[in-house]
Amino acid sequence: MASTKELFVKNLAQTTDFPLALEMTRAEGNFIYDKDGKKYLDLISGISVSNIGHCNPMVVKAIQEQVEKYMHLMVYGEYIQSPQINLSQALLAVLGKPFESVYFVNSGSEAIEGALKTAKKFTGRQEVISYKNAYHGSSHGALSLMGNEEFKGNFRPLLPGIKQIEFNDESQFSEITEKTAAVFIEPIQGEAGYIPPRKGYLKKLRNHCNQTGTLLVFDEIQTGFGRTGTYFAFQREEVVPDIIVLAKGMGGGMPIGAFVTQKKIMDSLKENPILGHITTFGGHPVCCAAALANIEFLNSTDYITSVDSKSELFVKNLIHPQIKKVSGRGFMISVEMESFERLKEVIDLCIERGLITDWFLFNDRCMRIAPPLTITEEEILWACQTIKSCIDDTAQ
Repeated sequence: MASTKELFVKNLAQTTDFPLALEMTRAEGNFIYDKDGKKYLDLISGISVSNIGHCNPMVVKAIQEQVEKYMHLMVYGEYIQSPQINLSQALLAVLGKPFESVYFVNSGSEAIEGALKTAKKFTGRQEVISYKNAYHGSSHGALSLMGNEEFKGNFRPLLPGIKQIEFNDESQFSEITEKTAAVFIEPIQGEAGYIPPRKGYLKKLRNHCNQTGTLLVFDEIQTGFGRTGTYFAFQREEVVPDIIVLAKGMGGGMPIGAFVTQKKIMDSLKENPILGHITTFGGHPVCCAAALANIEFLNSTDYITSVDSKSELFVKNLIHPQIKKVSGRGFMISVEMESFERLKEVIDLCIERGLITDWFLFNDRCMRIAPPLTITEEEILWACQTIKSCIDDTAQ
């Protein structure tokens, strides 16, 4: 009889020839447990998804209560469903003005697709600008916006009319003109290695978009829900986008995303044609109930405000001769080493010793540290010591 691992490789689509293939059976709080009961501290939160820990009791309770009432009823936007209404109210409250209208979808890629269509429809323009080394998802439109040719070259032709500029380079604002429908930007670049904007860059970008009538779209799929020390990265920068795109940490571990904007912009999807954007499972009531519990948990605790001090604890304790640089913001921390080969040795040994981390798609010399906001100071110190000991032991 085939083992579970053999069936995993045989029957499930593989994305690489070298999956981690850890057989997990349980997760709770900041830890994941394998089939032998070994526990792993999750230092990447399922790639910035489990911001409030795994199987958060408030989220689990909300899911159970909603499942007993109803699950899928009808495609998004047709029936009045209280989980969607309640979540939209809570989400708009933490986003603040001028956000007024929420479109729920299932994932970050879908949210990008919806924002892309909305920007083109509202402005009547076809040109879109994104950034080199940006990551926005793997569906066709999101892939077109992606800023790394290695990951998208073999899928061409992609969407026409997309230009790409360099992050943090104000001289390239001249590429944004009256022909540009929207600029899509990560307020902190994710897969490039957690690169924050230079001081004042986003404000200058906002001003330039205002001058050209271009919509500014913030992809906060990875930065959202407390990861940068504020609910959303734009709030720290004091720059308000026209459209914000959300997912990952939104659902407390359940799949949900959204794009949010002003009502006059969102209403452009209602006519010419009607049903300008539709989704079957978007706004699934169980996922909406989980996402509402996620917000309520964050609102009732101080985990977001503790991110900065905990982040600093990582930085202070990740000093080592072979660590070239520690950068990023909040719980988006990048640890640079001399090469991918060296980093991979360290990551593999970390996992063997019960610490899960990985690298970045577009920066494979850097280790990703993006733990749940609920990580404790004791766990941070243990993680830092484990990383440094793994550096030492692999060097030998």
